[in-house]
Amino acid sequence: MESCIITSPLGFTKIVGDEDGICSITVLNSKEKVSDIIPEVLEDCAIQLNGYFEGSRQTFDLKLNPQGTDFQKRVWKALETIPFGKTVSYLKLSQQLGDVKAIRAVASANGKNPLWIIIPCHRVIGSNGNLTGYAGGLHRKKWLLEHESPHKQLSLF
Repeated sequence: MESCIITSPLGFTKIVGDEDGICSITVLNSKEKVSDIIPEVLEDCAIQLNGYFEGSRQTFDLKLNPQGTDFQKRVWKALETIPFGKTVSYLKLSQQLGDVKAIRAVASANGKNPLWIIIPCHRVIGSNGNLTGYAGGLHRKKWLLEHESPHKQLSLF
């Protein structure tokens, strides 16, 4: 398994994967040493993430290999269908998966998503429109949603 650390507007980001695909992408809460060399199997992921943060990329084309239960993988696949700049509620996501009563399980699987940004768990919000739960912190979720918003707020000052 190869790994590297890159910088992003939201902090240091660790990418882990091998020839079978990217296994995890996590934002770190501590200052880390940025990798001098990015392993070849992770280069495309680092390039695509940088493009996302620069605003030139809205979708990703990567071989993914997240580890989880079959249910978690179903939820993560459903997350991949949420378009850039759009959000859905946990309730709507559980309805899409065919079981309204599974809302807590869906939320739990969403929180265990190992592929930050690539599988866009940040696009899931509460039914009332509130930002709820995000493993990377609500301040990062807010930033990501604002970054993807087609309606950019201009500063008045």
